[in-house]
Amino acid sequence: MDHTPYRLAEQLERELGDPEDPATPFSYANCLALDEREEFPADICRRLESLGVHEYYVPAQHGGRLTDYEQVLQLMRAVARRDLTVAIGHGKTYLGGVCVWVAGSAEQAAALGADILAGVPVSLGLTEREHGSDLLAGEVRGESRENGGYLVSGEKWLINNATRGTLLSVLARTGTDGGPRGFSVLLVDKRQLPPESYRHLDKVPTHGIRGADISGIAFSEAAVPADAVVGAPGTGLETVIKALQLTRTMCSALSLGAADHALVLALDFTEQRELYGRRLAELPIARRRLATAATDVLTGEALALVAARAVQTATAELSVSAAVTKYLLPTSTEAVIVELTQLLGSRAFLGNVYARGMFQKVDRDNRIVGLFDGNTLVNLNSLIGQFRSLARGYRRGTGDTAGAAAAFDLGVPLAPLDPAKLALVARHGSGVLASLPDSVAALRLAAADSPPLKSALTAAEQLLAAADRVHDAMEPYQNAVTDIPPEAFEVAKRYALCFAGAACLGLWVHNHEAAEQGGTAGLWQDGLWLRAALSRILVRLGVPGAEAPEAYEELLEQARALRAEGALISLLPLSLVRPEVEETSC
Repeated sequence: MDHTPYRLAEQLERELGDPEDPATPFSYANCLALDEREEFPADICRRLESLGVHEYYVPAQHGGRLTDYEQVLQLMRAVARRDLTVAIGHGKTYLGGVCVWVAGSAEQAAALGADILAGVPVSLGLTEREHGSDLLAGEVRGESRENGGYLVSGEKWLINNATRGTLLSVLARTGTDGGPRGFSVLLVDKRQLPPESYRHLDKVPTHGIRGADISGIAFSEAAVPADAVVGAPGTGLETVIKALQLTRTMCSALSLGAADHALVLALDFTEQRELYGRRLAELPIARRRLATAATDVLTGEALALVAARAVQTATAELSVSAAVTKYLLPTSTEAVIVELTQLLGSRAFLGNVYARGMFQKVDRDNRIVGLFDGNTLVNLNSLIGQFRSLARGYRRGTGDTAGAAAAFDLGVPLAPLDPAKLALVARHGSGVLASLPDSVAALRLAAADSPPLKSALTAAEQLLAAADRVHDAMEPYQNAVTDIPPEAFEVAKRYALCFAGAACLGLWVHNHEAAEQGGTAGLWQDGLWLRAALSRILVRLGVPGAEAPEAYEELLEQARALRAEGALISLLPLSLVRPEVEETSC
């Protein structure tokens, strides 16, 4: 199955050159050297801009090339697969600009788009030293000026590209008493500020992404004009929450890239390493770890594909899909890396012993992904806050099932994103979960003509029963606002797993006929990856007897074959072979 976003990422792979060649600017060797020196990858970022990657951070209506969020997902996944520091350092410009795409005026969006296309870095200033993710407690103030505009004072801290960024979308308290309507987003342009009105805070040494500009900025009555307000005054918190739905979805690219890299490093190691006279890849315990890790990576990819498409097909339900994705992808990738660490042993922690020490860098860098743009608890709390509408919608069979179907079907063209459809909560439930009974019914019909699908059908029926139980378990916590009990977070985790399972099933049902052709056909035939993915999800849900060792084994062989062919271990074909071609822009 040929899919345009994967072709775009494949083109970027070719243009970036062989990462194993130290002479390549965006090589593993260069990234490790920069990491050792804790140096920002400026030259690599310039290389990405020469290839036009930053043009995909700007929506087409504002002068850029962003028409399809799935394309952004695959491009940033390709960058993150080489180095998370680069992906985070460069991709932050998209995060910095998204408040303007969501709520800014046409003039603001056009001006910001022109700046980004010119290579101007943009940052997002949300967190503060004393308050972390508690945005309502923010103390950075924007005091009204008599002649219009604001005087901004206070400190934003642990901000990606706070120092390097020329423009910052800053959440500031513009109402004396704060509260939900007491904050505004101000697009602050350092080029227009007197030097004495702000200062940069020192870069913070970090365990991972050592070269990233994780620093801060302190304002002292910095004068910003009235037209710097993004949206109406007092709507800043709502704008940020809606913007984070987009950024959290796109953060899945970072987790996928890290998982891709870690999986390949471990797989290559087991193919080379001998133990007891046999290759490690031939030993049962190693094979099991590799197989379940590969399954989890493909499961994450399926969820990310559906979530990225849902940005445009089910925009009003993004509060759910974004929270699920931002919780599940980072935590699953962390678990995959922990499992693969057991295969590499001490080599997982050492530099210059195996693969130049890239595994330990991937491990360190990935740990940050679960923390920014809302950590695990923040995203689970977001789901808990929607339990009432989610449970009611599930019982009534409501939710945007048409939008979910369009997200599942990779052949459906995506309409442009309408930011006005973004909502703080999914009022009618989740179309992805509401579509689960129909997806099970479609699989049942397919299994009637294909006996190998019967085990996948059994797993799908178990998933449907688990989803029923999870929605029942939401009932006691539908009014939880403060002092939320730990049990509610466990229910939210199970909900996220059911959502992921429904996304996997919907993706397979809508695409398997087309995908059973081409380079990854073996993963789709007889529902192979679906059987393995549903099994892993059901195991995590605590369903007895859900293990599918035969499916894991078959999937591992497909993964090994893809790696041997120089292809990405992925649901859809993407060649990592880099022929000598003339470089052009993306």
